[in-house]
Amino acid sequence: MAVVPLVGLPTDRILQGPHRFLAAGEKYIRAVVEAAGAMPVLLPSLQPALDAGAWLERLDGLLLTGAVSNVEPHHYSDEPSWEGNPHDPARDATSLGLIPQALARGLPVLAICRGLQEVNVALGGRLHQRVHDVPGLADHREDAGTPIDTQYGPAHVVHLHPGGWLAGMSDSAQVWVNSLHGQGIATLAEGLLIEATAPDGLIEAFHGPGPGFLLAVHGIRNGVSHSIRSTVPSFRPSARPVANTPRDAASEVACPSAHVRAKPRPHSRRARCAAGSRSAASPRWNAWCRTSPATHAARSFPPTSSRTITVRACRKASLPLP
Repeated sequence: MAVVPLVGLPTDRILQGPHRFLAAGEKYIRAVVEAAGAMPVLLPSLQPALDAGAWLERLDGLLLTGAVSNVEPHHYSDEPSWEGNPHDPARDATSLGLIPQALARGLPVLAICRGLQEVNVALGGRLHQRVHDVPGLADHREDAGTPIDTQYGPAHVVHLHPGGWLAGMSDSAQVWVNSLHGQGIATLAEGLLIEATAPDGLIEAFHGPGPGFLLAVHGIRNGVSHSIRSTVPSFRPSARPVANTPRDAASEVACPSAHVRAKPRPHSRRARCAAGSRSAASPRWNAWCRTSPATHAARSFPPTSSRTITVRACRKASLPLP
């Protein structure tokens, strides 16, 4: 049974009338589904932030999306924020807490626009609050007076660093990207490696060191789906057999390929389905069988007893009950 990778996306806090909602951009959700063949999991951005470790145990990748808001400057400098600067403290708290733990676990991370800035800040880097006010740097913001397609269209080239990951994905040393950010990297966090720069020298992309996958980009070439499709191999190898949980020797006993007739114990991993093959029984039951005992204790599935699920699976497959 193919396992669909689960990719987490931190949500943004938005207002609809007087009501607050947590949401993620449709273009990012569609890209995860259509380009990566993965299942997007929206991670609630709250204050105080929820326990990141509980989420990361079940995820196969993390996508840090762009957003209207900017990272609050107190996370990376002593400078006050400028008047009218849009902030989302809950998104800051959530993302900045997720990033170090995700990287420590070896979880693949793809960061776009605000996500790039979050990664740099989370790892100790600094940002320019207003890139366009920095001498020698260009204005990297979109023109809000133009149609949305124009805003997300090609805005400037970026120079790809030889030997980098992006250079290996491109036939050219420079590519056109869109540009919709007011903040930018002032100091790159220690250990991060530059992937691309704008003509004014601003860092537009970087990757992380080591065997894990961490790629962050400011501008997008040919849309979010193209960017995710280019990096989708990073998510798939990380997809563990079921729900991001390790397998152990007992899992082979739990769902054997041969016919087994044994009386299951409540919530036992030795609960068995008398199936001639794993595919004959319920996919959800097979998935449950292959997870670790620690995961069983943390989940509500199966809801009552392993025998209940076994009976349902075997009846569905027209097999004898254990």
